[in-house]
Amino acid sequence: MTNDHIPENVLNWIGGEERPAISLKWADKHNPADGSVLCQLARSDSDDANLAVKTARTAQPAWEALTPVRRGAILHEVAMGLRARREEMARTVALETGKSFKEALGETDGAIALGLFYAGEGQRFFGRTTTSGAANKQAMTLRQACGVAGLIVAANTPIANVAWKAFPALICGNAAIMKAAEDTPATALLFAKIAHEAGLPAGAFNVLQGLGREAGAALVENEGVDVISFTGSTAAGRWIAETAGKRLAKVSLELGGKNALVVCDDADLGNAVRWTVLSAFSNAGQRCASASRVIVFDAMYDEFKTQLIEKTKALRIGPGDGDDLGPVINERQLNNMLAAIDDATHRGAAVALGGERLTDDAHRGGYYMAPAIIENAALDDEISIRELFGPITNLYRAADFDQAIAIANHSPYGLTASIHTKNLHRAWRFIREVKTGVVSVNAGTHGSEPHMPFGGVKQSGNGWREPGPEAIEVYSELKDVYITIDPEQC
Repeated sequence: MTNDHIPENVLNWIGGEERPAISLKWADKHNPADGSVLCQLARSDSDDANLAVKTARTAQPAWEALTPVRRGAILHEVAMGLRARREEMARTVALETGKSFKEALGETDGAIALGLFYAGEGQRFFGRTTTSGAANKQAMTLRQACGVAGLIVAANTPIANVAWKAFPALICGNAAIMKAAEDTPATALLFAKIAHEAGLPAGAFNVLQGLGREAGAALVENEGVDVISFTGSTAAGRWIAETAGKRLAKVSLELGGKNALVVCDDADLGNAVRWTVLSAFSNAGQRCASASRVIVFDAMYDEFKTQLIEKTKALRIGPGDGDDLGPVINERQLNNMLAAIDDATHRGAAVALGGERLTDDAHRGGYYMAPAIIENAALDDEISIRELFGPITNLYRAADFDQAIAIANHSPYGLTASIHTKNLHRAWRFIREVKTGVVSVNAGTHGSEPHMPFGGVKQSGNGWREPGPEAIEVYSELKDVYITIDPEQC
């Protein structure tokens, strides 16, 4: 795939125009598939964040003044613009991430579906009409925008992540500033251009490029940002909550996961293996909802392990449509994963398969890891509790159902979980007792739909949910309204 879809210099998008960083500094973005420099992105700092916030605050009142139905109509056109250029967007995503064009196209279609859902929310945008304890008095609630939304996204599924935050923030009447992931800058910029061409007013959606510790931090610290929505690591989420909390800004955090997939002794073994491979290794394991802990009943363990290794060995690794997974997003992430596996083996874990960097002719220069299956790690070892965000999964034995649930819940995270069983009673008990925000039965740990809430408990988030109608709660404020009538004036 050529680099025709990625500009040499990826700029900020502020007020409907491309702008370099005020400092004129740049940062390199590397191609994960071969390690070459793909482009340079504007290396923004607090000056650029200030300009973006000032622009957004200027544009926001007029955008909110439109009716929610009208805002929805404009966002419908944005989604249709994305549909018209879906192949261009998918090629941009594929180049920036190293994933296949086919996978990037599916991700783009998911972003379109999400945009259409939120365009429809403009025709709902529910408040409540209710009663009052006083005579001749009516009580109701209305929704209003928060103001300026700071949106900080990850690079793993870039156009889905952009849509996930941009559409709900905009339908609520906020002006938005998106801090693009430094590894996928062109995806966010292309979305901004498509939205502008579709009729979104200048300044309603802005893109800030740059490094997280510079541009992202400046956005979080800016007092002109009323609500912040962040998807990323728990460590960064803690800092954001603390920093924005000093000014009592609203903060939505969708953080990490160390997700459990449980295989019971009555499971459909072939189905369980298939879903484990998909959940653990698709998108090179770069999903907050990936199956990084696989808990298998003793009675099934040996056969499950044999089949899992066999299926994993058959995976094709590369950036093409015929491949099953591509590289991880950057070399730093790859090196962190290699170091984690090395540390785990020194602590007594065993590598059942993979776990090394691929350096043969087909993968040389790229950030490829052979999918790793780890055994015998202790429950409190770092590899068991730290999110690695790559194609690594751990196997654990469970004597019975109670132990399986105990292992599943033995985690600082609580994002997603899955159980494979034919027993409805067992499945329902798991649904009730596993400490996660998302659970599935006889399927994978990952996956979400536009109309469904997604988020976790414990260190996987701070209680908000995106997407679904629940995301409207993140990006809007409720106002109580009381109307008192004088019957004598009727």
